[in-house]
Amino acid sequence: MKRRIHFSFVLVYSLVSYFCLCSAFYLPGLAPVSFCEDGKGGDDCQFNFKQDVKCKAVCTKNYKKAEQQDKTKLDFLKMGMQLNYQHHWIIDNMPVTWCYDVEDGQKYCNPGFPIGCLVTADGRAKDACVINSEFNKKNTFYIFNHMDIKITYHSGASEGWRGARLVAATLEPKSIKQVDEKNPSCEGGSPMEVPGEFDNDLSIVYTYSVSFEEDNSIKWASRWDYILVSMPHTNIQWFSIMNSLVIVLFLSGMVAMIMLRTLHKDIARYNQVDQEDAQEESGWKQVHGDVFRPPRKGMLLSVFLGQGTQIFIMTFITLFLACLGFLSPANRGALMTCAVVLWVLLGTPAGYVSARLYKTFGGEKWKTNVLLTALLCPGIVFADFFLMNLILWVEGSSAAIPFGTLVAILALWFGISVPLTFIGAYFGFKKAAIEQPVRTNQIPRQIPEQSFFTKPIPGIVMGGILPFGCIFIQLFFILNSIWSHQMYYMFGFLFLVFIILLITCSEATILLCYFHLCAEDYHWWWRSFLTSGFTAVYLFIYAVHYFFSKLQIIGAASTILYFGYTMIMVLIFFLFTGTIGFFACFWFVNKIYSVVKVD
Repeated sequence: MKRRIHFSFVLVYSLVSYFCLCSAFYLPGLAPVSFCEDGKGGDDCQFNFKQDVKCKAVCTKNYKKAEQQDKTKLDFLKMGMQLNYQHHWIIDNMPVTWCYDVEDGQKYCNPGFPIGCLVTADGRAKDACVINSEFNKKNTFYIFNHMDIKITYHSGASEGWRGARLVAATLEPKSIKQVDEKNPSCEGGSPMEVPGEFDNDLSIVYTYSVSFEEDNSIKWASRWDYILVSMPHTNIQWFSIMNSLVIVLFLSGMVAMIMLRTLHKDIARYNQVDQEDAQEESGWKQVHGDVFRPPRKGMLLSVFLGQGTQIFIMTFITLFLACLGFLSPANRGALMTCAVVLWVLLGTPAGYVSARLYKTFGGEKWKTNVLLTALLCPGIVFADFFLMNLILWVEGSSAAIPFGTLVAILALWFGISVPLTFIGAYFGFKKAAIEQPVRTNQIPRQIPEQSFFTKPIPGIVMGGILPFGCIFIQLFFILNSIWSHQMYYMFGFLFLVFIILLITCSEATILLCYFHLCAEDYHWWWRSFLTSGFTAVYLFIYAVHYFFSKLQIIGAASTILYFGYTMIMVLIFFLFTGTIGFFACFWFVNKIYSVVKVD
């Protein structure tokens, strides 16, 4: 389990330089930055491009036994080492990686590196302590207080452009106890020990070294390759995704074949028999006078469908752009920024769909419909997000979003998204209600006794299994990228899984809808939404399993944060999958009842 943490003494190395004009153009993701030899770095570490630094001291942290505050800080530091907390540094939008040899002679490059490690009371070296045989003292922490940083660059001199471009940034963490704090030595020496019991005053000196190396064989556009090649489970992911896609496509083909053959026979038979014989028939045709009867709570359903449409379009465009490379992992925050901007700009489809369906359901409270479409689901998400951010503020985390950013989000919501939703709703209510292919009877038809499998709850529970089966592999890697700080970069496969999810949700919902109509149960409106939407419940169950089996989160605040953000994901996924299932079933029901003869 890898985690991020920001201590007061953590060094943030940044490489800042004067930008140079260059003729290169890189379409997907991010434009290259050229560094010049006169470029100077930040005030903390005084980086100068192509100027090596040897064992430079940054700061010294003193912990006094008599000071309770120092003891608290040191305990916090030791807790971080015990739980294998990680530094994550970035230079020129690239992670500074720690590369080391693993089994089979391969090299693994980790985008983070530990703050330290622990040798337990029984002498067992944990995590990074296995790399050094000198880390052998029982009940002792070893802190990595020195970093050997190597920056590799591609020079433009041989290609006719000025400057150089960073193509790799690696480091090697070391634990070195300094004898002379004013004249540090970073060669050899004993490791920096932090005793398990705080018996004496402690002083930790933080140092770093920097070296620059030219390598023109690595192009700027392929500078992420050495990281991505060594990402964990890459081969397993490829095999698992392909295997999952083959299975899902096979099942989808079977479902489609069964549906087409069965429906073809049903329609042919119903159109050939006399009307009196049809009265004796049982099945989906017998509920033609009730199948389009407006659902209960039509207001809420229409609001959910409007929001689900907004989320669906947002997700499709975001993943499509990510596939093209415009939302590269090198461009930090681009994916989330794109999603938020698209969501804000897609208020019009949400308002239109919600209003049009609400009018079709016979609703008359159009003002309430518009307000709920614009405020209900976004309000729930924002309230949850604000509560999570409030916890981060209380905990003093640097991951907390500034108050000004929250105000900006509110301004986007009420200043752009809400007005666009009103505009969409205006056009939706102005349009005529969706015309149904058959008339609705005045008196509702009595629904026969249903078997166990055609009852609502078993059908809804079963309906989410197949869609979840095609995403759970990707879900594992997505959760790893969020909570274990691993990079997610296989957007092509994610987009393919997204398309398969659309097909699977649609076909599973249509299949179950057909079975229920054959059992003369015409309450399909909500059931079609909840059948595919129940996939979100399986997502939540998997997130709970992931929390207890993969993570080592302790503390009430961290637990609340995990499940708070998970609930946002579940709500968005519920609206998204439910909308897919509803519109697939809506199209299917309209289609089958429009091709049969009904007097």
